[in-house]
Amino acid sequence: MKIPYNYVVVEGTIGAGKTTLSTMLARDYNAELVLERFADNPFLEKFYKDPVHYAFPVEMTFLMDRYQQLRNLLTARDLFTDFVLGDYFIDKCLLFSKNNLSQDEFALFKKVFDTISGFLPKPDLILYLYTNPDRLLKQIAKRNRDFEKDITKEYLSDIQEKYLTYFRENQQIPILLLDTENVDFVENPSDYQKIKTLVTNHYEAGIHRILF
Repeated sequence: MKIPYNYVVVEGTIGAGKTTLSTMLARDYNAELVLERFADNPFLEKFYKDPVHYAFPVEMTFLMDRYQQLRNLLTARDLFTDFVLGDYFIDKCLLFSKNNLSQDEFALFKKVFDTISGFLPKPDLILYLYTNPDRLLKQIAKRNRDFEKDITKEYLSDIQEKYLTYFRENQQIPILLLDTENVDFVENPSDYQKIKTLVTNHYEAGIHRILF
């Protein structure tokens, strides 16, 4: 069964499993996969060690890289795939920057974002992986990336709350809020099958909370 959308995004805060799920879905549904290139950001490791000094360059680098990636997508679509599936949406730039930047820095960042975001595609569906911060920390530790070792529970909670606030205030597209507390879509095939069934349905705009 096909997914009835042209552009689907899997979102979630750090460690939620969005890249893993995006890759699995893209494989099974012949989608063009668009993955966030976080490893290419030269300021990311510095930011986790010294967020005050490196917040602005890390956020600007992410914004410009995501902009370039999505602009290229508009001009060079793979005609042999059925739809586009990504592990981020561009508006996350606002969420993270608002959390990480000073008031003056965020005002400048938002001016840049507002200037370029209108040229970029918006997803037809967002699948948000809601995960409690304790589990996020365990999953972050499991993948053992050195630059992520200083991420705190409080930081993850703040980011997740920013996502939820954004979704409550912006309900122009369908948002599937998937509670993954008792879900393991990697090791449990039945969990993954449930997610596949969910994303093949058509939803009205707004938040749809999914409990397993």
